[in-house]
Amino acid sequence: MRIDRIMRTMALAAFLALPFMASAQKYPDGIVDKTIAVIGNEVITISQLEEEVQMMNAYGMMSDRNARCEILEQMMVSKLFLMQARVDSLTVNNDMVEGELRSRLDNVKTSLGGEEAVEEYFGKPIYKLRQEWRASLEDQSLTQQMQGNISSGIQELTPYDVQQYIAETDEADLPIVPIKYQISQICIYPDREAANLAVKERLLAIRERIINGEKFSTLARIYSQDPGSARKGGELGMASKSIFWPAFSDAAMSLKPGVVSQIVETPDGFHLIEVLEKKGDMFNARHILLKPEYTSEDREKGFRVLDSLRTELANEAVTFELAARFYSEDPATKTNGGQMADPNTGSSYFEIDQLKPQDYAAIKSLEVGQVSEPFESLDNEGRNGNTVYKIIKVDKIIPAHTATFNNDYDLLLGQAKNKKAMAAIDNFINTKIKSTYIIIDPLFKDCVFEREGWEEKFRK
Repeated sequence: MRIDRIMRTMALAAFLALPFMASAQKYPDGIVDKTIAVIGNEVITISQLEEEVQMMNAYGMMSDRNARCEILEQMMVSKLFLMQARVDSLTVNNDMVEGELRSRLDNVKTSLGGEEAVEEYFGKPIYKLRQEWRASLEDQSLTQQMQGNISSGIQELTPYDVQQYIAETDEADLPIVPIKYQISQICIYPDREAANLAVKERLLAIRERIINGEKFSTLARIYSQDPGSARKGGELGMASKSIFWPAFSDAAMSLKPGVVSQIVETPDGFHLIEVLEKKGDMFNARHILLKPEYTSEDREKGFRVLDSLRTELANEAVTFELAARFYSEDPATKTNGGQMADPNTGSSYFEIDQLKPQDYAAIKSLEVGQVSEPFESLDNEGRNGNTVYKIIKVDKIIPAHTATFNNDYDLLLGQAKNKKAMAAIDNFINTKIKSTYIIIDPLFKDCVFEREGWEEKFRK
């Protein structure tokens, strides 16, 4: 059984439900549209297939004849899930559908530049697109539920099952657990109040220049610290308010076009905003972003504190945990003795790519129990983080290794469950191909499908 094939099947509903324009491409024999496959009481047409091809093209993938064969097979498999979902009287998750529909509309409006651009691109009014996309998302909801029901039908696995999975799997195919670090930190922040005040004074001066007639776009190119928009005169492009920090979007939506905002603070820094256009819950605006800047004196002050702490730690005058509780200015870690944890998973172990580059550079040569030299890093505020000075202690290192039963049971249990679920999905598809009324147009008789059984379904 090919796991990659099954994984593609599991993701099929989402793949096939994305929006795109219908293609008018003709086939060599001049056919513009016709039914090319019947799956029970479901049909697939050439135009539907070509819509999928166009989407593949949008993602930079090839759309040759082989790709069409693969897409057609995926579409037919999707219909098998959908049919069974209806037989089982599964109901649509309307909350999921509405959430996905809103997200899709926001994304496409942002991408194309507003509702009018969307309607022009798709050649349909928004209300019609809503109807069509809602229908596809309803099918997606049913298909996902059906796949979940099939997967959830497998028995709970025992430690013996996990051991059997390990025994049946080539060692080269077992997951590799990358090196992981358990670390603790003590953080000292520079004088934010003074730096924030300096930034505000600079922005007020820039705002005064704009009020007195200088162009916002020119000053954005010169001063803004948002590299993505600065080169475009600070312009962000038409986008939904939902993608910005609330303080930013609230300020922008309250402005009249051409009016320059007062200073707006977000986790990214401090902004001046000029709205160019507003449509519904979308806007196009320019902004100038300035971030607090800290002096060498700030850095030296922070480093002196950390150096002193590091000396006390080396002399065993205080433990790292106690020092973190008393001296660290990071609220997320100080109450835990400085120990860092992933806010999303709660895990205290970090792979290299989960660490900030500055943090990893400071600890990569350290052994367990050693404490880094003071260094400058970033916190987790804003998109890029804000300046912080810190020392890090390496609590534990788990070397990279092939997953083992004793050390990585949860990981292997998940792998074993996934294999069982994929096998159940695979068996469902193969059984349904054999038992379902299916007709495939001979136009695709030269296709080499991945699954067996389709070759018996061509129209005579």
